[in-house]
Amino acid sequence: MHQILKVKELFTPMESISDAIIAWDESGIIMYAGARENAPDLKGEVLDLIELTALPGLIDIHVHGGWGVEFGTGDLLAGLQTYSENVTTSGVTGFLLTVSGPTHNAIVKMISEYVPLLERTFPGAVPLGFHLEGPFLNPEQHGAFNPNWLHNPSIKEVRDYIDAAQGWLRQVSLAPELENAFETAAYLREHDIRASLAHTSAGYETAAKALAGDFTHVTHTFNAQSSFHHRNPGVVGAILASDNVSAELIADTVHVHPGAMKVLVRCLGSERIVLITDAMPGAGMADGEYTLVGQQVKVKKGKAYLQDGTIAGSVATLDKCMHNMVKTDGVLPLEAARMVSLNPATVINMEDTLGIVAVGRNADITLIDRDMKVCYVFVCGQQKYPCK
Repeated sequence: MHQILKVKELFTPMESISDAIIAWDESGIIMYAGARENAPDLKGEVLDLIELTALPGLIDIHVHGGWGVEFGTGDLLAGLQTYSENVTTSGVTGFLLTVSGPTHNAIVKMISEYVPLLERTFPGAVPLGFHLEGPFLNPEQHGAFNPNWLHNPSIKEVRDYIDAAQGWLRQVSLAPELENAFETAAYLREHDIRASLAHTSAGYETAAKALAGDFTHVTHTFNAQSSFHHRNPGVVGAILASDNVSAELIADTVHVHPGAMKVLVRCLGSERIVLITDAMPGAGMADGEYTLVGQQVKVKKGKAYLQDGTIAGSVATLDKCMHNMVKTDGVLPLEAARMVSLNPATVINMEDTLGIVAVGRNADITLIDRDMKVCYVFVCGQQKYPCK
């Protein structure tokens, strides 16, 4: 039976459509999305949600875990199932597993063990592949990573990760100033994998060259990067002056001041910013002690820190980040919706199926109320939140 939603407003997110209808078939593929007055004669189960706004399902391309789960540790399948079920409460329908490891062999082993799990059916949000953050990061900007895990990239090592991932590797973060970084980024691009500038002490010139070449994305802008100064613009200056790159933003107001968030929006525009959580196992959990990429992390009052005070991921949820962009930085809800749907889908080369509410796309749909609270979530046409 076809499913039909009637909503107050639809953010496609290319445009806003009032008094809209969204309909999909038994396979979860959208058949119609548009104004009610233009809809064809549709037969099926109707859900009247005329007080709510619909937008594409949220996609988090940079998250280490949450609800007690750290990707890459423990029972991998049980962890994925727990995370998948819980993250739908924040409107997320798809996510990348952000992973790393202490050694080359450990990373290959972990990726290889995950691959046969990714095709399974999950209780909520769907894993969309891997984001490898580390080991190709500058130890000077290691952030929450153990610096002993980090080293220069090589095409041979990257090839091993690509082979292990069997098509599931979507994004690799690396520092452009490291030896072989430019060659590695070019190799990644040849294989349709996003090379993302990250954890870097590069100067403006090196960063600008990277962003004008094969580094087409930026990992958590402002964090673990050389900062802006008017006589030494650094990595941040190169990002703000870039023409085409997309840039991640942890909009939890802990990692980045709202004023800096507003500067990034004004320089890059809403079509180039990707909201992420960079969440760690403490997200969705009580304050306490957790682990992240081999380090002990303390979560207290909504903040995650190493013992030395270094910020260690976040406990943010993606719906809250979207809310912050609207309420704190004055971004239009339609623009914020794009930052959590179409933009991340484009980064991971999945915009043909995800990130847009349109005919032929997957019926991954999140519905929010006037306060931007998540009320319903559909994944490939199936209601996942609240559970039926």
